[in-house]
Order: sequence, then C-alpha cells, then structure tokens
Amino acid sequence: MNEKWTPNSWRACPVKQVPTYDDAAALQAVEARLAGFPPLVFAGEARNLKSQLAEVSEGRAFLLQGGDCAESFVEHEADNIRDTFRVLLQMAVVLTYGAKLPVIKVGRMAGQFAKPRSADTETIDGVELPSYRGDIINGIEFTAEARVPNPERQISAYRQAASTLNLLRAFAKGGYADLTEVHRWNQGFIADSPQGARYEDMARQINEAMDFMAACGISSLTAPQIGMVDFFTSHEALLLGYEQAMTRLDSTSGEYYDTSAHMLWIGDRTRQPDGAHVEFLSGVKNPIGLKCGPTLDKDELITLLDKLNPENEAGRITLIARFGHENVEAHLPDLIRKVVAEGRKVVWSCDPMHGNTIKASNGYKTRPVDRILTEVQRFMAVHQAEGTHAGGIHFEMTGQNVTECLGGAQAISEEDLSSRYHTHCDPRLNGSQALELAFLIAEGLAGDTASSRVA
Repeated sequence: MNEKWTPNSWRACPVKQVPTYDDAAALQAVEARLAGFPPLVFAGEARNLKSQLAEVSEGRAFLLQGGDCAESFVEHEADNIRDTFRVLLQMAVVLTYGAKLPVIKVGRMAGQFAKPRSADTETIDGVELPSYRGDIINGIEFTAEARVPNPERQISAYRQAASTLNLLRAFAKGGYADLTEVHRWNQGFIADSPQGARYEDMARQINEAMDFMAACGISSLTAPQIGMVDFFTSHEALLLGYEQAMTRLDSTSGEYYDTSAHMLWIGDRTRQPDGAHVEFLSGVKNPIGLKCGPTLDKDELITLLDKLNPENEAGRITLIARFGHENVEAHLPDLIRKVVAEGRKVVWSCDPMHGNTIKASNGYKTRPVDRILTEVQRFMAVHQAEGTHAGGIHFEMTGQNVTECLGGAQAISEEDLSSRYHTHCDPRLNGSQALELAFLIAEGLAGDTASSRVA
C-alpha cells in the first residue's frame, strides 16, 4: 500500500461522477453516521473471495458476476431478490455441469445504487434537470425536487443493503441452495421457455447423480457443501464519500477493507490513474474490478495495475472487458499480450452489456441478445487464441420476466419492449436470456477444456 494512502486521501485527487450536494454540513453528518454503523460485510469474507478469484486467475475456476443495473428503493421485495438469486444459481449449475469448473458467484446486489452518467443534466420537453444518478443520490422522478442530491438517501441505501444481505445469506446457507433442490429453482416463466426445458433436462441428470451419491451415504447432511453456497456481493465504487464511510481497519490483518461489499469495481469513466476512484481503491484490500473499454491503452493498463496491485497478488484484480461486439478483436489481444508479457496475475472477465446498447426505433434503450452473445463468443475465442483463460462474465440481469433486451430464444421484438420494461437505468437480461448466455459460455469453456486435454 502507498504509505501516503489514507481513507480520505482520494479527496485531494481529481474526481469525476460525484454529485454536488447543496448542504455540505448535512452530507458530513450522514457520512459520520455511516462511519459508526456496523459493517455490511467482513474482511474475512473478502479475503475468502480473493482466494477463490486467485483460482480463477490460474484457470481453475470461473467467475459469474451478475445482477441489477441499478437497485431501486421501490422494488426492494423479497421475491425480486429470491428470483435473481435463483437465476444466478441456475446459471452456476449450468456452468459447473457443462464446463466442469467451480463457479464463483458474485451478485451485483446489496449496494449497486449509484450510476455514472454521460451528462450532468437531461432535458425532457424543454425542461432541463440534473441527471438521475441512482437512488443513493437522487430520485428517478423527473421533478426538480426529486433530482436534488439528498445525502439522507445514503442511510436508506445502507439499510436496504443490510436487509438484502440478510436474505441472501439465508438463501445461500439455509437450504435453498441445496443441489437436491435443483428442479425447484426452475419455476415461473423460465420453466416455460426454451432454455428452461434445456435446464430441466440437465437438472434431471444432476438429480440422478445426487440420488446415487445419497445411496452411497453422501448427502447435504454428510457433505455440507452440497447444501449451501458461497455468495458474494459487489457494486461500482462510485460515491466515494459513502465508500470511505464504510471503510474499516481490520483488527486481524491491520489492513483497510471497504465493508460495503466484498468486491468493488472502477468504471470505465472513472479509471484515471491519478483520479480519486483509483486512489481510493488502491488502499483497500478488497478484490477490485477494473472496467476496460476501447479507450484504454495497454501501457495505461499497466500503470493502473502498478497502482492497484503493486504486489501482483493473485485474485486482487479482475479486468472486465467491455468493448462492444464489433471491437473485441481490435482491442482485447493487445491488452492480453501486454499483461502476459508483464507477468501480471489477473482475472479476465467479459461485460457484454455496456458496449452493445442501442436505441430502438420506438425510443427505448435496449440491447440485442445476439450482440451480447457474439461479444462473449469473440471474448472467449480471443483468449483461446492467446492461450489465456476466459475467466468470467459480468452482466446485468433480473429474475423478473422483463422485456428489455431484444431477441434471444423468446424473440423479444421492439413492439414487446414496452410491455414489461421496468429498469431504472439500463436494459437487463431476463432469466431465460441469462440461461441462454450460461449455456453458450458452458459450451465454450467445455471446448477449451477438451482442447487443453488434447494438447
């Protein structure tokens, strides 16, 4: 760690994507309150995730990172949390079964409240107001009052994150994630989809294997890992005052951890090497993600790795490539070759969402599923060509039956978008589309594994 680093040293650096609050004293009071609140996650849990990500960096596991684009206060319902968790479990089973690799499960949940914006303001019908930056900052309603950044929203975000984490821990450790329940996860609209039928066939084979193991005396009672999963949380570390307030000195290691989530990431808009976001995350010991867009130069990437991971610790850094389906081959190989040449230990993950956003003819912001799948295929093909491990997927999804992304096995059309378009920010895959993505990745990883065995 930089000897000059402190939890507030970021305040002396240039900062982007941070709102201006009208009442500085009120903001400071909220941050002081948060600093006294209990941690949401614990340093030992973050270290556990880092050790598991180290296995991904060595090609021995796969990272599944997904969840909401932007969590909202009004949609905080137990069923929504359960349904998203359930789809992630389904995807993890598909990947584990198909690719024969352990899957590290990380949700964009319990903290994904802040969103970067391309402009500070937006104009509707001639009225210009501050942009919506996520429920932790301001309201989505297009009114002058709602769009004023309100520091008290940070308290609401903390409390919602705490209750979400409580439910996620119950699901992960309380029996819901038991592999013997693999059929029960396939309910609702997903079960009636083409991918649901494919999943059901795989679940049947898993159940047969579980029945055989039970006959041999191996069950969730004798092997607890069958009946529970490790599930971690993550979000973009965008609102740095909140992140600083949630940072604690771990008594066991004597190191700082941001206890708002197990893993934090730096966005493509805030990854300046001398910027506040890089400065802040360089000092906390959580696993860190770094979004890598088309404008990231290979030498700048090494500069960022020097600052964020000077000890070259395995599991510390996940590079999240987000180029768009047409730009993968133009940008990814150079980054991979540079990282390999420098001997850096990283997890390579693919974000196929953010580079493939378009506006439909009816005005809806959407993402074509075929472009999402194409980017993933090209990401995996490049890694296969370079002899490196395509280690993860980072995507926006929901367990709800939304119609926000075009195409897929459900063949969602532009006319369908308006029927169930509920996102607070960017379009998300629904459960069926997410399963389609999981099967595609599993097939690609299985092919890579077979190729490596032949070699």
